Amino acid sequence: MKIIEIGLAAALALFVAAPATSVMAAKKPAAAADGVDPKSRQKGMAEAPALATAAGLNCTIADARWIGADSKTKQGFYEVACNPGLGGVIIAGKDTTTPPAYYPCLETGKATADGKPGPLACKLPGNADPVQALAPLVAKSGVSCAIDKARSIGASTKNTFFEVSCADGPGYILVASFPADPNKDVKANTCLAYEPGGNLSCELTTRETQMALVDQLAASSGKNCVVKDKRYILTAQSGSIYFEVACQDGKGYVLERAANGSLARTIDCANAPGGAECTLTDAREAKTEQAGLYSRLATKAGFPCKVEKYALFPVRISRQEVVELKCSDRPDGGVAVFDADGAGRVYNCIIAELQGYACSFTPKTASVVKISSDLKALGKGSCVVSDARVIGKTDSGDGYIEVACSDGLPGWVLNYAAKADSPKEVLSCRQAAGVGGGCKLPTNKTGG
Repeated sequence: MKIIEIGLAAALALFVAAPATSVMAAKKPAAAADGVDPKSRQKGMAEAPALATAAGLNCTIADARWIGADSKTKQGFYEVACNPGLGGVIIAGKDTTTPPAYYPCLETGKATADGKPGPLACKLPGNADPVQALAPLVAKSGVSCAIDKARSIGASTKNTFFEVSCADGPGYILVASFPADPNKDVKANTCLAYEPGGNLSCELTTRETQMALVDQLAASSGKNCVVKDKRYILTAQSGSIYFEVACQDGKGYVLERAANGSLARTIDCANAPGGAECTLTDAREAKTEQAGLYSRLATKAGFPCKVEKYALFPVRISRQEVVELKCSDRPDGGVAVFDADGAGRVYNCIIAELQGYACSFTPKTASVVKISSDLKALGKGSCVVSDARVIGKTDSGDGYIEVACSDGLPGWVLNYAAKADSPKEVLSCRQAAGVGGGCKLPTNKTGG
């Protein structure tokens, strides 16, 4: 499994300067019940839709108000509430050739130095909860997070950045489009991927809080692991987060936390994938111990093998492990399928291809020896197999393998029942003419 770590440039050109604060307020007649001047709302609803479109804002305006104008720059300020869309403040300049600027309510709502609300803080009822307004962005990112707190970090010419902390502990930096639009791509990067104090970093949650989740994952792993040490490894493109834990008994594991917050996998350090190797435990010792375990399990399954090297295949069935084995005491390896209770079977590398697994440690010349023995058991001992080709499987699960003989005489097609390691039938190439296009190995094309 290839894991690609999510990274961001160390420096981003963020324009986080607060919008102009020299605002000339509109003359206010009697305020409406919700505190918004009716004439300001009338002017906002009349002028804001065109400005929102010009600003590139994907906002169906449900409410709007004119905030006022800057007496020096002649800029006009409008608050818009969107449904759908992310509400905020639009700043329109006198020069209509320049697109209006847009700031979400989380940005304009930041308190001034004296702790009071800024002059551009959102006031419309539809913008009353700018924190929960980020929920559509979180949902689009794919992570599971009941938003507890949020803050606006800023924006670049392409992206808008928010920090969110979740009620159950995790925290993320949301990377959305600019202007922020939940209909476009949104990524949620764990706070652990950012160093504290950096240009992009988290302030609403601590690393200690984030790492406390690892203990919960370890507790649900089913492993008897009293956590001694732990570390964040990386985040995959799928959104899965990988942690390493070292246990008091000397063992270690890689824990994969899925984007929805659940424990997806627990991987022994001996089998940690590339890019997510263990550093808190001795992985070499773990690999040696694991190789010994596979040796015992393979022997129990009827395939004596002193495992020298092994490689895991991706999991297809829960509580089942599929691993390629290379043996130091025999030339042919195999693909072993072990159940959680230790039972299993080992397939010859050529036959394993019928199950969808290809060996990389064992050459074909070593694997065909078993097929020669199988032919002999079926009365075709004169054929010493020199080559083999997997034809395929039928809908019923039967598999077919074509073999060539070293003496150049016509070869055979072997029929295997589903999940069997020995053939149940042998056919001549003529008999198998209708099976997957028939024989195709060079010495079999004209064979009978």
